[in-house]
Amino acid sequence: MIVLNIVNVVWCLDVVSEWNRSLGMNNPVQMSEVYIIGAQPLCSQLAGLSQGQKKLCHLYQDHMQYIGEGAKTGIKECQYQFRHRRWNCSTVDNTSVFGRVMQIGSRETAFTYAVSAAGVVNAMSRACREGELSTCGCSRAARPKDLPRDWLWGGCGDNIDYGYRFAKEFVDARERERIHAKGSYESARILMNLHNNEAGRRTVYNLADVACKCHGVSGSCSLKTCWLQLADFRKVGDALKEKYDSAAAMRLNSRGKLVQVNSRFNSPTTQDLVYIDPSPDYCVRNESTGSLGTQGRLCNKTSEGMDGCELMCCGRGYDQFKTVQTERCHCKFHWCCYVKCKKCTEIVDQFVCK
Repeated sequence: MIVLNIVNVVWCLDVVSEWNRSLGMNNPVQMSEVYIIGAQPLCSQLAGLSQGQKKLCHLYQDHMQYIGEGAKTGIKECQYQFRHRRWNCSTVDNTSVFGRVMQIGSRETAFTYAVSAAGVVNAMSRACREGELSTCGCSRAARPKDLPRDWLWGGCGDNIDYGYRFAKEFVDARERERIHAKGSYESARILMNLHNNEAGRRTVYNLADVACKCHGVSGSCSLKTCWLQLADFRKVGDALKEKYDSAAAMRLNSRGKLVQVNSRFNSPTTQDLVYIDPSPDYCVRNESTGSLGTQGRLCNKTSEGMDGCELMCCGRGYDQFKTVQTERCHCKFHWCCYVKCKKCTEIVDQFVCK
């Protein structure tokens, strides 16, 4: 699965980074002879890469670090968005990352593929702007038609076009190389994965906006320079979470295409998430589905939402205990220029699922 082998890039690059630091090299992209000598082993160590992805790895060695960073960004955002859900995007280990949960074509899998693909676009686009990659630079996006005529267009923007194209080529390569019988479950999963990858990429692309900086005497802002800028990734995560909540259930038709289970609803767009399997309830630990269960999870006694003890604990009840929390308080600004705070402690009640 593409999510798994993207995140394997993270693990292998972490190992290589430690090796680099032991050689006194701070940036793996800036290595010369040692990096070139180590390029072949690096690409071969990334478990699960398809032949097409290995070729891209060899051709664009400096890109791999940012694919890994993008995957990490996607994982962190997934864990933030689902922090109050029964399935909280828990990582299992370095080899399977999310475990057997990803073998089910569920809403959760759909979100994970989308947010991982989005993270790669985000990281690649920013790396281009910062001059970290040899094959791209600042954005060459056309000047927006509604930009005031006296505003300058041409600051160094995030290169979203390049980030989108490379992420599409790399992330989708594995799915496109897989061959399964038409009408099979595996072929449906490929179509589902490709659709959700694209939804993630398009979300990043569509949320990018114009950013401007003022120029002029004493901050008069008589002139503005503008450029294309990525949206904060939290905004991307929020948008994808909304798509998760309204994801469309799909099935394969006789022509081997995904169609909506309920034809009364509008067909999903390329920006919507789709799934083909119902989600497990994630209430109890289940090795076959990969569910970790909710036993021992913190819950909110007063909430009626998914983070509330009734829903989070699946009706099993909860235990109450007291804990001491320490936080900064009574902060004061001192001239010049620091803030001094006291430490306050309080005993609070916490609740965990049985």
